[in-house]
Amino acid sequence: INNLAPVVLFVYNRPNHTRMTIEALQKNHLAKDSILYIFADGAKTSANDEQIASVQQTRDYIKTVSGFKEVVIEEAQQNKGLANSVIYGVTKVINQYGKVIVVEDDIVTHRFFLQYMNDCLSAFTNRDDIYMIGGFNHNFEIPSTYSEHIYLTHRSCSWGWATWKNRWEKADWNVSGYIEISKSRKMQKKFNRGGKDNFPMLKMQMEGKIDSWCIRWDYSMFINNAFCAIPIKSLVENCGFDNSGTHCGFVRRNFTAPFPKEDTYYFKINSNLKFSKEIERKLVLFLDKKPETDTIMWKFRHYLAKIGLYNVCKKIKHIIIRFF
Repeated sequence: INNLAPVVLFVYNRPNHTRMTIEALQKNHLAKDSILYIFADGAKTSANDEQIASVQQTRDYIKTVSGFKEVVIEEAQQNKGLANSVIYGVTKVINQYGKVIVVEDDIVTHRFFLQYMNDCLSAFTNRDDIYMIGGFNHNFEIPSTYSEHIYLTHRSCSWGWATWKNRWEKADWNVSGYIEISKSRKMQKKFNRGGKDNFPMLKMQMEGKIDSWCIRWDYSMFINNAFCAIPIKSLVENCGFDNSGTHCGFVRRNFTAPFPKEDTYYFKINSNLKFSKEIERKLVLFLDKKPETDTIMWKFRHYLAKIGLYNVCKKIKHIIIRFF
């Protein structure tokens, strides 16, 4: 317990989501023995009064947080953006502790999330081929013949994760080999082992169309031929697919694997875990399915949210159903 990894939480302007995230963390086994670092990003220069108020409400709430060994808060004076915030915050904390567990303000964790993360950080500490521990799993079919509770994938996980200092410091945030990979179909195909969207996302990052630390971390895993360790039963749910976030729009489909129902700690961790091509094949097939975002109904719901009517329509629907 004395050697638990610190928990780093990144928040911005969503007080209600932040509350859900923190309340779930507070219920975690090991929460009271863990140090919580909260990095609060600043408002954008273009922010309106309502957005500035949301930033302040979030900051007011995090100052009331308890239930951890210690709570350390750092408030940015200016807007860094998520990618810069994560790189800065993780680097600062990991340089002090050598390892870190990370969540963002829309991540709801299972009560054994911190236990799983700390156990994996310990079990895989000498596995130089594992760069990341993920807490989220997609809702795809795990082969019945697979007996492990964790699998390895070439795809990173940004929804509740952990890593070590000696891996994090190998990150190439500038993607110095981009010109080489952009000219090589063979390298692009290899980079896409964890999903066909990987190289297109990297391309958008390098063209300035997105601002992602995660796809650059994927690239760092790729050049070091490293894996991310994922639980077969997800310990994370994302509550941010309600059009409230900067990087998350509407939920496409039910793609979160169910939480473990066991009352006791479920996971057995094999430090000699081997990579399964079959599982990664099934994961990529799942990710490549045509999402609900291509349907007319999804586009209509997204439009309603954009003009601020989606929640109103939901309430009207519930009233009608109750009335009849």
